[in-house]
Amino acid sequence: QVQLVESGGGSVQAGGSLRLSCAASGSTISRNCVGWFRQVPGKERERVASIYTLNGGTYYADSVKGRFTISRDNAKNTVFLQMNSLKPEDTAMYYCAARSSFRSCGLRQPEEYDYWGQGTQVTVSS
Repeated sequence: QVQLVESGGGSVQAGGSLRLSCAASGSTISRNCVGWFRQVPGKERERVASIYTLNGGTYYADSVKGRFTISRDNAKNTVFLQMNSLKPEDTAMYYCAARSSFRSCGLRQPEEYDYWGQGTQVTVSS
């Protein structure tokens, strides 16, 4: 069983940066698809980015391409989301999620993930 804990959220002005962390415990995530999602009240959970931690392959939603970077540190069992050039529309609760080991990656739908964190709030003011 994998437990995920997000951190690094906060409030920034437009154009600023934040780095989110997703720390795993209970099992390694060094061979998993790990994704970041975001959600605002009343809307569906949106795919942001994902990484296949075994080989480092990355996938991004068009809305964040060129501004966000997903990465991993397998030694620390942690996945990161570096967010630059933040916009007010990036304001949301951000969640990380992991699929079971060796399952394929890409921009998967939320229901295709097996483990979820509790989320960290990101607020971008104009």
